[in-house]
Amino acid sequence: MTPFPMDPPLAKLIITAAEQYGCSEEMLTIVSMLSVPNVFYRPKERQDESDAAREKFFVPESDHLTLLHVYTQWKSNGYSDHWCTKHFLHAKTLRRAKEVRDQLNDIMVQQKMPLISCGTDWDEIRKCICSGFYHQAARVKGIGEFLNLRTSVSMALHPTSALYGLGYVPEYVVYHELILTSKEYMSTVTAVDPHWLAELGGVFYSVKEKGYSHRERRVTEQEFNRRMEIESQIAADRERAAAEKQREKEKTEFSRRRNEVEVGGKSVVRRPASAAKKIGGVTASSSPRTNGSNGPSSGGGSVVKKPVIKRKGGRAF
Repeated sequence: MTPFPMDPPLAKLIITAAEQYGCSEEMLTIVSMLSVPNVFYRPKERQDESDAAREKFFVPESDHLTLLHVYTQWKSNGYSDHWCTKHFLHAKTLRRAKEVRDQLNDIMVQQKMPLISCGTDWDEIRKCICSGFYHQAARVKGIGEFLNLRTSVSMALHPTSALYGLGYVPEYVVYHELILTSKEYMSTVTAVDPHWLAELGGVFYSVKEKGYSHRERRVTEQEFNRRMEIESQIAADRERAAAEKQREKEKTEFSRRRNEVEVGGKSVVRRPASAAKKIGGVTASSSPRTNGSNGPSSGGGSVVKKPVIKRKGGRAF
């Protein structure tokens, strides 16, 4: 890092970009843009126009990539000062960034470091940025509010950031520096994958559990709540059907009991009287007989009268 006259994190970006990620061309531009003051200007009388011009250069995932986009567009327009004025950019600052880039390029040639471009694979650039600024990482706490992963200090996105005002807020970010005004604002922010932080900054971070992103977690919770509502409705329908079946059973039991006669506290069913039988020419009944007014006979059984046989007169002995 000693050949590069800059802060160690910026020097590390250039070295890792050349040796590991294959994006040294793009990283030279980003580092040179970070080494100069802000290239955007915002006159008070034309604030809306300058904000609209700034938004044309925004890359939603990163302010670092936004600076790369500005320099690339300036280069493609022939380093024109008129183009800079039209898009509310400081031409003098951009020229200073170009000089810094040329100096860094000469140092890389002296150190025999390869100059490689990754093309449009900007995820490699973001991962390279994460390798240099993993010690300045933050996690989302609310809308536009973040919490430093190491110090737990509450911070906010700067209103000029490309990530400010998006439809969603990235869950983890790294930042270049802090600006303290009414509160602490993060300047030049890039969204990163949390697994990159655990991989590149293992001294500070580790992945305790494999979870979901904020958006995927919200979708999963909504799906879970919908399934729970469906299951609750099914359970309520089953209970209603069981209660209806129980009422039908009780109604049937009540109807059956109405057809019975209660005798002596017990439920008995009326039976038809048995027919009388003839024994020896005399009709016998199974029911008890009364003996005059004295009630039933003492034996409690049925009495059968014997037939009277008349004897003829005969010889006397």
